[in-house]
Amino acid sequence: MSGDESSVMRTKRMDVEVEDTGRVYLLDRGDYDAADRSDDPPTQSAGLIKVEGRGVAILNVALQWGMVPFTVTAADRDPGADLDGYEDIAEISFDSPSGEVVLIGWLMDWDEEKAHSLSPLLSGPGTYRLRYHVRGMDEERYSVHDHYLQIWPAPQYDSAVLKTANETPSALSEP
Repeated sequence: MSGDESSVMRTKRMDVEVEDTGRVYLLDRGDYDAADRSDDPPTQSAGLIKVEGRGVAILNVALQWGMVPFTVTAADRDPGADLDGYEDIAEISFDSPSGEVVLIGWLMDWDEEKAHSLSPLLSGPGTYRLRYHVRGMDEERYSVHDHYLQIWPAPQYDSAVLKTANETPSALSEP
């Protein structure tokens, strides 16, 4: 890419319904019930975010249940971390075999209407980097929570915690 080309980004804002888990899931649209998962990469974790094999990322949220505000940006390159706007930021690699993902707040009793389909990832199937930003993780009040997930194509590399300002993220990263 030349220096004068602008980045392509797609951003979607949504409220994700969380049901008694304190987690939101980013799932690849591929059919994994029938797939041989023996070659999945090992589970990796970076504070607030965990990847369990191919196509499954778990994003921890403060609320056990309720509506959680989320913004997701899919970009063609690293869009840059918002270090001033969020208290906790972590990055991790994520494999998307289909290049299509959904964001959902629970896995039991699948309801397609509650699954938030995101635009197809800009590079199709492949390896991506997830950067998860959180504000208000240690607060009990809904109004202060904000979650921002960035997704862009990148080679596989180690997970990293870029910023931790609260007690909760460090506790989640311990084995």
